[in-house]
Amino acid sequence: MNKSVVTNLCAVILTIAGWALSQPWLLTVGLFALSGALTNWLAVHMLFEKVPGLYGSGVIPARFESFKGSLQQLMMTQFFSAENIDRFLHQQDDYGKPMRLELGPVIEQVELDPAFDALLKVVEGSSFGSMLMMVGGSKVLQPLREPFIHELKTALTEIADSDEFQQQILLQLEQPEQMNQIQQHIETIVAARIDELTPELVKSIVQQMIKEHLGWLVVWGGFFGGLLGLLAALVLNGL
Repeated sequence: MNKSVVTNLCAVILTIAGWALSQPWLLTVGLFALSGALTNWLAVHMLFEKVPGLYGSGVIPARFESFKGSLQQLMMTQFFSAENIDRFLHQQDDYGKPMRLELGPVIEQVELDPAFDALLKVVEGSSFGSMLMMVGGSKVLQPLREPFIHELKTALTEIADSDEFQQQILLQLEQPEQMNQIQQHIETIVAARIDELTPELVKSIVQQMIKEHLGWLVVWGGFFGGLLGLLAALVLNGL
């Protein structure tokens, strides 16, 4: 059950009980507890919702653009800094060897039909072109398209997995201009994803996360409010 609701409900019960039983000290405890719990609940509520007449309420939706900018800056400076990217490129596996860049899945997705078409143009433009025309032209080579692409992807994957190729990739990535390009590309991707955020989505995410923890503010507000009410009742009765 929601901690804020339970706390406010308990404070209301104490207030009603103090009034119904004509117990001033209990009424004071209930009123102080209710004021503390309600005040803290309102403070939490004002983070996410605009309350008419209360300046500064709805701060998260009102500062949404600033929030997005700060989030982007945080991601680029803390997660995708040049030092972190360099550390990622040089991290080692469990055996102390440099981590390898797995380019196989990327090569598998590459469209290599233009490579076969280029091969056909080379053949057609060579001395074999006239002989090829005698047997039907480039159409006779079309059945070789799929096997050619398959073998080419296999060869490219083997090259990409070789130690020499991996070392050359790392050496190129270590160049300052390459690192700047990587960061710029990452920043473009991050900015595009952050732009997809809406105020409602951000409010929902932050609200769900924060309310779980800030709910204790309401609980402690009610507790200490009630405690102050009890002390006030004791002081007044003592006087």
